[in-house]
Amino acid sequence: MMLPEAYKSQVQHIQESLKFQPHSGTRQATPFPGYTLITPTADAAAENSAFYEKLATYQEQLLQLPVNHDLIVPVPPASFHLTLADLIWDHAYLDVCEKNPKFEEELRHYCAEIFQQYQQSITSGTNPIYWQMLGLVLMPRALGVCLVPKDESSYEQVIQFRRQIYQNPKLIALGIEQHYHLTAHITLGYFGDISPNLDRNKLSDMLCELNQQWLGDFPEILVNRVELRKFDDMTRYYREPDWPSLDF
Repeated sequence: MMLPEAYKSQVQHIQESLKFQPHSGTRQATPFPGYTLITPTADAAAENSAFYEKLATYQEQLLQLPVNHDLIVPVPPASFHLTLADLIWDHAYLDVCEKNPKFEEELRHYCAEIFQQYQQSITSGTNPIYWQMLGLVLMPRALGVCLVPKDESSYEQVIQFRRQIYQNPKLIALGIEQHYHLTAHITLGYFGDISPNLDRNKLSDMLCELNQQWLGDFPEILVNRVELRKFDDMTRYYREPDWPSLDF
């Protein structure tokens, strides 16, 4: 995904993200509600502050590329996070809330149960989970950095956690399903105004060059906690103090 040929191919298919729409001269986040299981956001992750400071610098470099200023819509650096398991969003979320007024309460309850069971299954002395940034990743509607596990244990623990979520009969009955395989990434921004005159090959070259500058500088993120968080759009992920969380 980070080879020059991949950028050249992927840049031909980028599209405007509907998660940000023009409003009074700037692009504003549009409603896109749901729930997710993520690491604490950058503003609540002191142990990963150096990692997120580095990502904020990378985001700034992205925004300084000589392209249409509306091409890349940045997400707030305070909201940077790693998603461990997407749960439900947008129309699926709104529909299930309408059919089941207790959906949110039940979701929190079942996540708490799963976290407790998983905590009990973790053997003491389990290695800490570290993932490291590998480079820029270009998605159809967004740009981010791709992460890879530092070792096999870090990979296995995350995959095992995802299995516990997506194979749980109670969550499945609630309407939670796995839509994607894990492509570990942290989103830096979404595509906004894609001009018909956009020189896609030139953009691909600039992204490739930027990625080359980052190579050799692989900051690591410690994945030591996952939290159930809610979002109303793609700029803020929040939770109440009593909502379930799991410390690895």
